[in-house]
Amino acid sequence: MALQKLQILIEAAWDNRQLLAYREYQEAIELIIQKLDTGEIRVAEPIGADWHVNEWIKKAVILYFPINEMKVINNTPFTYHDKIKLKNNFEETGVRVVPGASARYGSYLAKGVIMMPSYVNIGAFIDEESMIDTWATVGSCAQIGKHVHLSGGVGVGGVLEPIQAAPVIIEDHAFIGSRCIVVEGVHIGAEAVLGANVVLTASTKIIDVSENKPKEYTGYVPARSVVIPGSYTKTFSAGEYQVPCALIIGKRKESTDKKTSLNNALRENNVAI
Repeated sequence: MALQKLQILIEAAWDNRQLLAYREYQEAIELIIQKLDTGEIRVAEPIGADWHVNEWIKKAVILYFPINEMKVINNTPFTYHDKIKLKNNFEETGVRVVPGASARYGSYLAKGVIMMPSYVNIGAFIDEESMIDTWATVGSCAQIGKHVHLSGGVGVGGVLEPIQAAPVIIEDHAFIGSRCIVVEGVHIGAEAVLGANVVLTASTKIIDVSENKPKEYTGYVPARSVVIPGSYTKTFSAGEYQVPCALIIGKRKESTDKKTSLNNALRENNVAI
């Protein structure tokens, strides 16, 4: 079935939930989830220099829940009780999954992805050779590029509603340090390095302090930036207090090998990972 026809059915079911009782609409939703699972389509995709969010695909993900019933899922030695099954074709797709890791059906893991004991939710897209380290979580619809390393305990937020909200995007070769939190549609540029414990939300101030004058961003970390946790003084009715922010303290070099560049960036800027 053509994507245009599927979109028409999804949009109709979104506007009129009574249509979910009919098999034609159920099959359209199931086909979209299947295509997400195999990476044929994505919730968000790069178009030129920008990213486009396919809102109708997010709608299909949301509609997938009411057309499924709770059931027992046996995944020896574990037992689950949920509406959505787990991915299980890892040998076929060339993905390494360490015991204790799980990925929900409807998420995509490209060849060479490694999952330590971690979790990937429906709608997420993880590109080739990326590492999802121990206790890291990748939320619904998050977009993770090639050769990205999510270190231990990283929390990448998911998003389904509001429909127009962009998912978290982490571009190719980025390194996300231990216990970082990246949520609310924050966009991490290619080859960026986040030191341990950096927390980024849609409202977090991201301040470039690497030049003579500070430059402020929100919701976006420029490519090759090296970022550490920081704070700034904010005045409240009760007085002045320190508020968390993130500081860009340098750049990875384009001219060197990415791994060497990463090690140098961490060493030169004394960044904990």
